[in-house]
Amino acid sequence: MFSKVQDGVRSVGREEGSTAFQLLLPGAPPSPRTRPAVRIITRLSAWFFGVPCRDVYTSLVTQIKTWKTAAGCAHGGEKCLYQLESANVHFIKAKHTTPVKRYVDDLSFRLVPYQLNAHCHVSALSVSEAWYTVIDYGTNYCNLFNLVEGSGLTSVSDYKEVTNDFICTQHSTANCSIY
Repeated sequence: MFSKVQDGVRSVGREEGSTAFQLLLPGAPPSPRTRPAVRIITRLSAWFFGVPCRDVYTSLVTQIKTWKTAAGCAHGGEKCLYQLESANVHFIKAKHTTPVKRYVDDLSFRLVPYQLNAHCHVSALSVSEAWYTVIDYGTNYCNLFNLVEGSGLTSVSDYKEVTNDFICTQHSTANCSIY
Protein backbone atom coordinates (compact mmCIF):
# COMPACT_ATOMS: atom_id res chain seq x y z
CA MET A 1 0.00 0.00 0.00
CA PHE A 2 1.33 3.46 -0.82
CA SER A 3 0.23 7.00 -0.07
CA LYS A 4 1.79 10.08 -1.60
CA VAL A 5 0.98 13.76 -1.86
CA GLN A 6 1.67 15.75 -5.00
CA ASP A 7 0.22 19.16 -5.96
CA GLY A 8 -2.25 19.02 -3.05
CA VAL A 9 -3.62 15.60 -4.03
CA ARG A 10 -3.22 12.49 -1.89
CA SER A 11 -3.06 9.30 -3.95
CA VAL A 12 -3.58 5.93 -2.28
CA GLY A 13 -3.17 2.54 -3.92
CA ARG A 14 -1.66 -0.92 -3.67
CA GLU A 15 1.32 -0.05 -5.84
CA GLU A 16 2.67 2.91 -7.77
CA GLY A 17 0.61 3.45 -10.94
CA SER A 18 -2.57 1.78 -9.67
CA THR A 19 -4.25 4.51 -7.65
CA ALA A 20 -7.32 3.38 -5.72
CA PHE A 21 -8.52 6.92 -5.03
CA GLN A 22 -7.36 10.47 -4.79
CA LEU A 23 -8.53 13.19 -2.42
CA LEU A 24 -7.99 16.91 -2.57
CA LEU A 25 -6.29 17.99 0.64
CA PRO A 26 -7.79 20.90 2.63
CA GLY A 27 -6.45 24.22 1.42
CA ALA A 28 -5.18 22.76 -1.83
CA PRO A 29 -6.31 24.81 -4.82
CA PRO A 30 -8.48 22.80 -7.21
CA SER A 31 -6.98 22.75 -10.64
CA PRO A 32 -8.02 21.22 -13.96
CA ARG A 33 -5.28 18.65 -13.39
CA THR A 34 -6.70 17.43 -10.06
CA ARG A 35 -10.45 17.70 -10.64
CA PRO A 36 -11.00 14.58 -12.77
CA ALA A 37 -9.16 12.39 -10.23
CA VAL A 38 -11.44 13.31 -7.32
CA ARG A 39 -14.47 11.13 -7.95
CA ILE A 40 -16.46 9.02 -5.54
CA ILE A 41 -16.57 5.44 -6.73
CA THR A 42 -18.97 2.83 -5.49
CA ARG A 43 -18.18 -0.68 -6.54
CA LEU A 44 -20.47 -3.56 -5.75
CA SER A 45 -18.39 -6.65 -5.27
CA ALA A 46 -20.89 -9.14 -6.58
CA TRP A 47 -24.49 -10.02 -7.23
CA PHE A 48 -25.37 -13.60 -7.99
CA PHE A 49 -28.58 -14.61 -9.73
CA GLY A 50 -29.93 -18.11 -10.34
CA VAL A 51 -31.10 -17.13 -13.83
CA PRO A 52 -29.21 -16.80 -17.13
CA CYS A 53 -27.43 -13.51 -17.92
CA ARG A 54 -29.80 -12.89 -20.82
CA ASP A 55 -32.67 -12.64 -18.29
CA VAL A 56 -30.64 -10.33 -16.02
CA TYR A 57 -29.67 -8.19 -19.04
CA THR A 58 -33.29 -7.92 -20.22
CA SER A 59 -34.53 -7.03 -16.72
CA LEU A 60 -31.92 -4.32 -16.12
CA VAL A 61 -32.25 -2.72 -19.57
CA THR A 62 -36.05 -2.73 -19.29
CA GLN A 63 -35.86 -1.08 -15.85
CA ILE A 64 -33.43 1.60 -17.06
CA LYS A 65 -35.80 2.43 -19.92
CA THR A 66 -38.82 2.41 -17.58
CA TRP A 67 -37.18 4.96 -15.27
CA LYS A 68 -36.03 7.25 -18.09
CA THR A 69 -38.32 10.19 -17.27
CA ALA A 70 -38.78 12.26 -14.12
CA ALA A 71 -42.19 10.66 -13.48
CA GLY A 72 -40.69 8.05 -11.13
CA CYS A 73 -39.51 10.83 -8.80
CA ALA A 74 -42.88 12.58 -8.50
CA HIS A 75 -43.40 11.20 -4.97
CA GLY A 76 -39.78 11.48 -3.78
CA GLY A 77 -36.77 9.24 -4.18
CA GLU A 78 -34.48 8.92 -7.18
CA LYS A 79 -35.99 6.07 -9.17
CA CYS A 80 -35.97 8.15 -12.33
CA LEU A 81 -33.74 9.90 -14.86
CA TYR A 82 -31.74 6.85 -15.95
CA GLN A 83 -30.32 6.90 -19.46
CA LEU A 84 -29.12 3.82 -21.32
CA GLU A 85 -25.77 4.47 -23.03
CA SER A 86 -25.02 1.00 -24.45
CA ALA A 87 -25.92 -2.59 -23.71
CA ASN A 88 -25.27 -6.17 -24.68
CA VAL A 89 -25.71 -9.43 -22.80
CA HIS A 90 -22.27 -9.02 -21.16
CA PHE A 91 -22.06 -5.30 -20.39
CA ILE A 92 -24.51 -2.46 -19.68
CA LYS A 93 -23.51 1.21 -19.51
CA ALA A 94 -25.93 3.89 -18.29
CA LYS A 95 -26.13 7.27 -16.56
CA HIS A 96 -28.26 8.44 -13.66
CA THR A 97 -29.08 12.09 -12.96
CA THR A 98 -30.21 13.07 -9.47
CA PRO A 99 -33.57 14.87 -9.72
CA VAL A 100 -32.87 17.82 -7.40
CA LYS A 101 -29.23 18.84 -7.83
CA ARG A 102 -28.78 17.22 -11.26
CA TYR A 103 -25.57 15.37 -10.36
CA VAL A 104 -24.68 12.78 -13.01
CA ASP A 105 -23.33 9.33 -12.17
CA ASP A 106 -21.87 6.83 -14.65
CA LEU A 107 -23.10 3.25 -14.17
CA SER A 108 -21.74 0.00 -15.55
CA PHE A 109 -22.78 -3.60 -15.10
CA ARG A 110 -20.61 -6.56 -16.12
CA LEU A 111 -22.55 -9.81 -16.57
CA VAL A 112 -20.68 -13.13 -16.48
CA PRO A 113 -22.43 -16.48 -16.84
CA TYR A 114 -21.51 -19.44 -14.64
CA GLN A 115 -22.79 -22.97 -13.96
CA LEU A 116 -23.17 -23.81 -17.66
CA ASN A 117 -24.80 -20.43 -18.41
CA ALA A 118 -27.70 -21.17 -16.04
CA HIS A 119 -26.63 -18.50 -13.50
CA CYS A 120 -25.28 -14.97 -13.73
CA HIS A 121 -22.67 -13.05 -11.73
CA VAL A 122 -22.88 -9.26 -11.98
CA SER A 123 -20.19 -6.75 -10.98
CA ALA A 124 -21.44 -3.17 -10.95
CA LEU A 125 -19.86 0.25 -10.63
CA SER A 126 -21.28 3.75 -10.09
CA VAL A 127 -18.99 6.76 -10.42
CA SER A 128 -19.99 10.37 -9.70
CA GLU A 129 -19.00 12.79 -12.45
CA ALA A 130 -18.85 15.64 -9.93
CA TRP A 131 -15.25 15.91 -8.76
CA TYR A 132 -16.23 17.27 -5.34
CA THR A 133 -18.72 14.55 -4.37
CA VAL A 134 -16.85 12.72 -1.61
CA ILE A 135 -19.67 11.84 0.80
CA ASP A 136 -22.71 10.72 -1.20
CA TYR A 137 -24.95 9.20 1.53
CA GLY A 138 -25.09 5.93 -0.42
CA THR A 139 -26.43 7.49 -3.62
CA ASN A 140 -24.01 5.59 -5.86
CA TYR A 141 -24.91 2.29 -4.20
CA CYS A 142 -28.62 3.09 -4.52
CA ASN A 143 -28.18 3.94 -8.23
CA LEU A 144 -27.27 0.29 -8.75
CA PHE A 145 -29.44 -1.43 -6.14
CA ASN A 146 -32.63 0.44 -7.13
CA LEU A 147 -32.33 -0.96 -10.68
CA VAL A 148 -31.78 -4.50 -9.41
CA GLU A 149 -34.67 -4.28 -6.96
CA GLY A 150 -36.98 -2.40 -9.34
CA SER A 151 -36.45 -4.99 -12.04
CA GLY A 152 -37.49 -7.78 -9.67
CA LEU A 153 -34.06 -9.45 -9.66
CA THR A 154 -33.87 -9.46 -5.85
CA SER A 155 -36.55 -12.15 -5.83
CA VAL A 156 -35.07 -14.56 -8.39
CA SER A 157 -33.74 -17.90 -7.20
CA ASP A 158 -30.28 -17.96 -5.62
CA TYR A 159 -30.14 -14.14 -5.41
CA LYS A 160 -27.20 -12.99 -3.32
CA GLU A 161 -25.50 -9.63 -2.85
CA VAL A 162 -21.92 -9.56 -1.59
CA THR A 163 -20.64 -6.14 -0.55
CA ASN A 164 -19.49 -4.07 2.41
CA ASP A 165 -18.55 -0.48 3.29
CA PHE A 166 -14.93 -0.92 2.20
CA ILE A 167 -15.78 -1.79 -1.40
CA CYS A 168 -19.07 0.09 -1.58
CA THR A 169 -19.01 3.58 -0.08
CA GLN A 170 -21.59 4.04 2.69
CA HIS A 171 -23.38 0.77 1.87
CA SER A 172 -24.50 0.14 5.46
CA THR A 173 -26.08 3.59 5.86
CA ALA A 174 -27.64 3.91 2.40
CA ASN A 175 -31.38 4.66 2.34
CA CYS A 176 -32.48 3.66 -1.15
CA SER A 177 -36.06 4.83 -0.61
CA ILE A 178 -34.64 8.38 -0.55
CA TYR A 179 -31.68 8.05 -2.94
